[in-house]
Amino acid sequence: MASYLIESFDRLPFGGAEKARRYATERYRGAAGRNWYDCDPTLRFLMRRHLGDGFGWAEPRLREMGALMGGPVAERAEETDRNPPRLEKYDRWGRDISEVVMPPSFEAARRDIVATAFTRPDFVAEARRSGVDPAPMGVAWSYLLDQADIGMACALGTGGDMVVGLTEMFAPDDVKARVRELFAAGEMSGEAAQMLTERSGGSDLGALESTASRDGDAWRLNGFKWFASNAGGSAFVVLAKPEGSVDGVRGIAPFLVLRERRDGSRNGVRIRRLKDKLGTRSVASAEIEFTDAEAFLLAPGSSAGEGGDGKGLARMMELTNGARLGISMMGLGCARRALVESLCYARAREAFGAPLGAQPLMRRKLAELIVETEAVQALVFDGYLGRPRLRLGAALIKLRAARLGVTAASDAIEIHGGNGYIEQWPVARILRDAQVNPIWEGGDNILCLDVRRAVERQEAHEPFLERLDQAVQRAPSGDDETAALVGQSIGHLREAIEKWRGLDRTLAEARLFPLAQYMADVYAAALLLEQAGWERADSGEDRKALVARLYARSHLAEPGPLRGIDDPADDLERFEDLADGAFTDD
Repeated sequence: MASYLIESFDRLPFGGAEKARRYATERYRGAAGRNWYDCDPTLRFLMRRHLGDGFGWAEPRLREMGALMGGPVAERAEETDRNPPRLEKYDRWGRDISEVVMPPSFEAARRDIVATAFTRPDFVAEARRSGVDPAPMGVAWSYLLDQADIGMACALGTGGDMVVGLTEMFAPDDVKARVRELFAAGEMSGEAAQMLTERSGGSDLGALESTASRDGDAWRLNGFKWFASNAGGSAFVVLAKPEGSVDGVRGIAPFLVLRERRDGSRNGVRIRRLKDKLGTRSVASAEIEFTDAEAFLLAPGSSAGEGGDGKGLARMMELTNGARLGISMMGLGCARRALVESLCYARAREAFGAPLGAQPLMRRKLAELIVETEAVQALVFDGYLGRPRLRLGAALIKLRAARLGVTAASDAIEIHGGNGYIEQWPVARILRDAQVNPIWEGGDNILCLDVRRAVERQEAHEPFLERLDQAVQRAPSGDDETAALVGQSIGHLREAIEKWRGLDRTLAEARLFPLAQYMADVYAAALLLEQAGWERADSGEDRKALVARLYARSHLAEPGPLRGIDDPADDLERFEDLADGAFTDD
């Protein structure tokens, strides 16, 4: 096609081969079709750091996964988005079967992903036999998948760990055995779903209406869930209030509902309709009605008349932090994909006599995208792999990562110009998908309230600040200015927390958002410095120190009267170092 266009438009008075070359289609190769491990130096950096001596064993497997995610899985994600799941409500006899029919592209992608997942039990066992920690590889697997399709990631991982964990603790033995069968391929198998949200209130769970009534060692559950993702799953954690409990948060208890009853018959789970969503079309979200559904209490004290111990919601919210990290990874996946698509396009597109990626304003924007994405990458990987696990971590990481997925995708559309607004280009879907991440598992305000709860009830800011101090102590020598700025910011953050704790209740709640943002800013800057210290010791290079310096300058330095206009031009002078260290174009 390109050669035809060039020959055709050569005949126009103002046409010519040089102009036609700008829209030669073969030049515009995006992220799809590449090996997403090979083209990502930042992922290789993190795997070397977290795997240590196990990196040699892991790398061939990571490379295979990079080819799968960047190739067939990415291609099928586009097809599934165009042909989403459908609901087959009734069979030919008019019986309600509420069956979610997934498109062939989704099923093919799911088969490949589940069969090769780094989280499946046989792979985990193999890694451990080889002396390799499987956890970093599992995180890398999620990171790669989320660049292709966060809807698939949701379908595979909607509460699987929660279902398995709570079932093993509280369900009858025969139910435990059934759940083990369902999750034989691992917790990321696509069998699980969480069903929390009702029409009476989204995040206001205390207002829910679903009711459970005792029925021997089981319960009968009735109610209506307004927004339930992965509706085609087989095992659901459902929030309801046992009969006789209080009508409020303390009355809520989690229940396990399986698609089939113990006797093999169809359970009372009815799908009213699938949601017609803005994005994440590859995961079937639905309105679900429970009619005398067989359910099992997932809480201690199942013989108590009120059902459970009154701490069911609190216990479930503790497990929700794991889900929040999953959503954070989805935000990072959207941001990373948006960054790669932007770099690919800017290197291929020409404007005003030079490649778009050579223009100073575009380089400023691309440098900003690189720095912000790597800051969130540092947060998310620390959330999964950092020790000890910070109580404040999940809320702060999701606050930053989910939002970056949206803003990075929006930037990618702008970089692509009008093409970015067209559904045949990939960045439009990224934006549609990314917009759900700030909603899933609690919006910004809910996350801020969790920060308040953690500080007030658990003094969670103390280990958090200690972690920041430790990270800065591992900064590389030679960049004392950045280390000093971050260290000073940790001190100021401590002052801000103490000042906030002295505010009256109403004002303190209103100030939660800037406080949480400040926490996330300093957290990310400290982690980037820590990474820079490891890079210096490992290879003698200073690219991460550059990223840390640019991030700290943007988020922590006082802007001054000139608003940074007179700042050093590190982002432009070392742009190639930033870009080549973020994405390798083969």
